[in-house]
Amino acid sequence: MMTTYADVLRPQTRRLAWAYDLALVTLGTALLAVSAQFAVRLPFSPVPVTGQTLMVLLIGATLGRKRGTATLLAYLAEGLVGLPVFAQGGLGLAYLLGPTGGYLFGMVAAAYLVGWLAERGWDRRPGATAVAMLGGNLAIYALGVTWLALFIGWNSALPLGLLPFIPGDLLKIALATLLLPAGWKLLGK
Repeated sequence: MMTTYADVLRPQTRRLAWAYDLALVTLGTALLAVSAQFAVRLPFSPVPVTGQTLMVLLIGATLGRKRGTATLLAYLAEGLVGLPVFAQGGLGLAYLLGPTGGYLFGMVAAAYLVGWLAERGWDRRPGATAVAMLGGNLAIYALGVTWLALFIGWNSALPLGLLPFIPGDLLKIALATLLLPAGWKLLGK
């Protein structure tokens, strides 16, 4: 099995490796919280445009499926216990179960999927990286749009919860597609 960025620097001793993994998960939740605050509320949609999706894809790819999933679950737990980590300072169970909750749960699936693919080398070449990032985005959309439809119906969910976000997400995928393989070249791997 190939490695992720996080595996390259991971200490060999069990105690240091555990602390390293915990530090990466903690840093990941902080980056997610910050990226969620870069939010633009669309006047016609209950779903804001945020920097979270790019961060989720990068976390999955750089940390791998286990640490990436742990990061997303810890992030959701932070919001659940009342830390204002969700978009525009959102927090709590009501936010998590509200119209955008499916996107948040979809991010867990995306981190796992992208991490799993990165562990198999899908983050080393631009074409494969783009496919991995697209797969992660599809996981977010699948859960997010389905959940949103429970609140606003299917006829509104696609035009309000999917279509406006495709151009920005394609840009985020392109950025990740440039960054990840370039990083491996810099590492000499």
